[in-house]
Amino acid sequence: MLETARGKNPFLRLSKKKIIITLVVIGGLVLFLIREQWLSSFGNFLIIRDELKPADVIHVIAGEDYRTDYAIQLYKRGLGKTLFFTGGWCTFHNYHHGKHGEERALAQGIPASAIAYDDSSVSSTYSEVQKLREWTEQRPAPVRAFIVVSDPFHMRRARWTYKKVLGDRIETRMAPVPMELTPHRLRWWTDPLSRRYVRAEYEKLIYYILRYQVSRGKLRAWLAAKDRG
Repeated sequence: MLETARGKNPFLRLSKKKIIITLVVIGGLVLFLIREQWLSSFGNFLIIRDELKPADVIHVIAGEDYRTDYAIQLYKRGLGKTLFFTGGWCTFHNYHHGKHGEERALAQGIPASAIAYDDSSVSSTYSEVQKLREWTEQRPAPVRAFIVVSDPFHMRRARWTYKKVLGDRIETRMAPVPMELTPHRLRWWTDPLSRRYVRAEYEKLIYYILRYQVSRGKLRAWLAAKDRG
């Protein structure tokens, strides 16, 4: 009888609702108070920065000039024997990424013999790494190690792509451009450009796993038609 009375007691039901609401409010408050920690972790997960040692090739993934400039710095520090550019024609910049990278490197004193590029059309980072693999396979001298230069938030997806395309036969070291040399911010949630970049990288990372690892048959063909970065 006592249990039946409790089950019908509106005051007890109201108390349970208050408890749930209170817990939700407290949980939301805690998340708000530590928002910088968990927001930072989302951005930091995307950034991979390896200890750099001399490599055979520094691969510059197509993008803004600060990537090329940082790769040139690494070359001048003796960390690479060859600068390699990919990207093909860029409608946004109105130039071929490879040729443009070569011209910029030559202007900064890099000898022509230390520059190579493939300006074949590409649709994504994945296809750029495929071009790198093709070029590597045609070289008379073996390539044992790469240094990869791109934006900080790009490095997690880039690392995944290199492992997928090249396997473990060639050592790959990630060298993100220092954040202060890019227009992005480590506190990415405070900057519209950085917010878009981080959101896009998570979307693309999920897409890459679906496109290149999980999907098969018609689903893979459908995803292939959506390659965009």
